[in-house]
Amino acid sequence: VNVDNHELVKRAYESYLSKGRQNSAVTKTRGLVRGGGKKPWQQKGTGRARAGSSRSPIWRSGGVTFGPTGLENYVKSLSTAEKRHAVRQALTFANKASKIIVIPTFAATDGKVKNTTDLIAKHKLERKVLLVVDMKDPMVDRATRNVSNVKTVQATYLNVYDVMNADHIVITKKSIDLITAWLVKTEGAKNA
Repeated sequence: VNVDNHELVKRAYESYLSKGRQNSAVTKTRGLVRGGGKKPWQQKGTGRARAGSSRSPIWRSGGVTFGPTGLENYVKSLSTAEKRHAVRQALTFANKASKIIVIPTFAATDGKVKNTTDLIAKHKLERKVLLVVDMKDPMVDRATRNVSNVKTVQATYLNVYDVMNADHIVITKKSIDLITAWLVKTEGAKNA
């Protein structure tokens, strides 16, 4: 296993972004541009180049050749094994940079924002914080969603984009077990 597979992490990061890309750019071809039904001048005898439509792509106000149609697929796919390996690599990089903090549990039974602010103050966390919990229930969501620069993600939905963009990653112990179990599946498949 390549310990520093930067290329795979980059591909996983781009794959995440590609899934959110909007496909809204559309241009008109010569068949969609209004007008151009009449032949501009007769075929022969004028001394000019023959022309059949004033909406030809080489004419001003003509159609666009090979422009975006709105049907393009920009999604970059990775296999499940590659996704898992990329998450493992991203976590390795984060650990080397001392970004990861492990906490016993994140209690938010009452859904109070104070639980989150106390956690941030206790560990002196600044800038972007990724909170990884074993179960993202409505109370955890309520306690974290209004705190600026804090993103909460369930352990089973951890991805390279969130890991690489975070300045601090706070993980509960139970989440580590879930992440480990998910990542070990790849090794089991390789050894089979």
